[in-house]
Amino acid sequence: MAINIRKISHFRIIEFCIILMIWFAVFSLPFFQNRIFGTIIWDKVLDDWILIAALFIVFLLNIYIFVPRLLFPKKYIKYILAVLFSSVIIICSVIWIQKDYRSKNQTEMPPMEIGPGLPPMELGNTMPPPEGFRPNQEAQQKSATRIFFDYMIIAFLAIGAGTTEKTFIRWINEESRRKDIEKEQLKTELALLRHQINPHFLMNTLNNIHALMDINVENAKESVIRLSTLMRYLLYDSSQGKTSLNKELQFIESYFELMQLRYSEKVKIDYQVPDVIPDVPIPPMLFISFIENAFKHGISYRHQSYVLFKLEIQDKKLHCIVLNSKHPGNTTKKTQYSGIGLENIRRNLDLLYKKEYSLAISDKENEFEVNLSIPLYENKMFSH
Repeated sequence: MAINIRKISHFRIIEFCIILMIWFAVFSLPFFQNRIFGTIIWDKVLDDWILIAALFIVFLLNIYIFVPRLLFPKKYIKYILAVLFSSVIIICSVIWIQKDYRSKNQTEMPPMEIGPGLPPMELGNTMPPPEGFRPNQEAQQKSATRIFFDYMIIAFLAIGAGTTEKTFIRWINEESRRKDIEKEQLKTELALLRHQINPHFLMNTLNNIHALMDINVENAKESVIRLSTLMRYLLYDSSQGKTSLNKELQFIESYFELMQLRYSEKVKIDYQVPDVIPDVPIPPMLFISFIENAFKHGISYRHQSYVLFKLEIQDKKLHCIVLNSKHPGNTTKKTQYSGIGLENIRRNLDLLYKKEYSLAISDKENEFEVNLSIPLYENKMFSH
């Protein structure tokens, strides 16, 4: 089965756009956070950008290397070690770069008026430490340790966000692929069912023509011509997995005319369809199995017999009734359900309509009735 490359590319573009928008917003935050009276403190912005760039690197390593190569293949231990090792190395590098950058570039903040008549105070200037003051090395160590753990927590949040995003995109891809596989399987199974129905229909029709040759040769010749018309419909019009309701009814009408040539006037064939047929698609060969069984089991050469085909359209639903007579000793419940046709039509309906259709078969003492109701779709593609 071919993989839909266009869909995969589509999801990759969506993923790239999502990542681009999120990180563009993150890189924009320092502009709004580091302002004093409308002035951007660029030293602080660049300091924040160093951290964000490091987080971005951790994010990219996770979603493009660690997740697809370690997490998804279920190499969990290697994934955890890779994430921890890369995060520690990158965060330690960030702390060192920031420290070096701050030592070389002291931020000079603009003067601020502290009161009327008083000289402005330089916020960047600090008072000299008292004589004899020595910085607390332990306090500095605790401060660096706290910064390290704070940055690691932020890094883990970025990793978690990336893993979630990558897992979600993968789930969407898998769900799309699963639906494509189901459609391909449905298409294949429906094709197999149609290939089973067509030989069954052809076999029954040839048997009818063979029987007609012993009764009326001219009618038999006419039957062969009508059969060629029916076969053209089977080979061409129904080969795409769908047909129009109008063509399907023309096919059924031709089949009834073929049957009428074979049977005597004792057999009443009633064909009732609406005057106006909507241009809607339906699965081909949808009703023929019911009709074949009606002729096969409902006709008696010694008694009055009838076959009724009635079609109604109400509230975007198609209601079909196939009715045939029963005669003692001619039809039993078992024979009414025999043949591959009815089994296939049930399976066909299940695949195409799931729970949207209804099929009721009533086996009475002198009559056999099939009631089928299906929804009508204007643009439903039954071959996909």
